[in-house]
Amino acid sequence: MEASYHAPKIGAMRKSTHTPEYAALRQKLASIRAAAGLSQRQLAAILQVPHSWVAKVESGERRIDLVEFAWFCLACGQDAAEIAPAFFSESMKSTSRRPRNSKQGRR
Repeated sequence: MEASYHAPKIGAMRKSTHTPEYAALRQKLASIRAAAGLSQRQLAAILQVPHSWVAKVESGERRIDLVEFAWFCLACGQDAAEIAPAFFSESMKSTSRRPRNSKQGRR
């Protein structure tokens, strides 16, 4: 039985860490922390992680996943469910990168 859908190759999607959108996310995280009046060390203590974790997330050396994003926001007194829609509507407006059509490359 042959698959009736296009299965993308594993690893076909490019990494986002060096995109303008990811830079905007890192900047947003740093501004959320600063607005909360927290240093990287103070936030790290709240999150119970090494202070280098916060520094690496904000510098782009370490990726942050969706759950960690929520924890980060919550520790700064913000609701990730409110931050995310506003962030995505702003940061994705100006992007020149659009998702590829899933039918692209299909025979």
